[in-house]
Amino acid sequence: MSLKPLIFSAMVLGATAAGAHPRIYTYLDADGVRHYTDVPDDNRYKLLVMSAHDLTESGDHYDPALLARATRYDAIIEKAAVSAAVEPNLLRAVIVVESGFNSRAVSKRGAVGLMQLMPATASRFGVSNRYDPIQNIRGGARYLKFLMDRFGQDVRLALAAYNAGEDAVDRNGGQIPPFSETMAYVPKVLRIYHLLAGQARST
Repeated sequence: MSLKPLIFSAMVLGATAAGAHPRIYTYLDADGVRHYTDVPDDNRYKLLVMSAHDLTESGDHYDPALLARATRYDAIIEKAAVSAAVEPNLLRAVIVVESGFNSRAVSKRGAVGLMQLMPATASRFGVSNRYDPIQNIRGGARYLKFLMDRFGQDVRLALAAYNAGEDAVDRNGGQIPPFSETMAYVPKVLRIYHLLAGQARST
């Protein structure tokens, strides 16, 4: 059964107090509309990311406006997920953490685009233009599928390898490498993934 495409709408307000950093909350309503806010006045809201001053893996601040317009990528995500046989909401969760849906994101390490592909990874999975959302998501989905297969369908290890590299997982005896970035990355992606998957099942 295919998931209903997510429609994003934004209600994110700037912090009013000096130095305040709003947390970002989300929920999916019965019509498939996703809502965002920094003032959760409904018990359906769940914390999406730790706060708006957290950084994506690309090194940028989360931009609520980009999250709100993420529906533009729904068809691309769904098609890439079906083609690669991975879950669409897992791709969405990776994109949120990697780039916050900023297709122009570039990290200090040289990773580019929505799924933050490095040049070697892009080449390996047939991506010629890392800035192109279709190619980027398709390549990232194929890489994630490869990692899922390589690590026995263990989502935690696949995500760890996506962040730190396959060799890092191997060198650590098939466990999540003890890197602070990776140890924070895996639960963050999983938290968002389970939130999205749980809300999709409830609609």
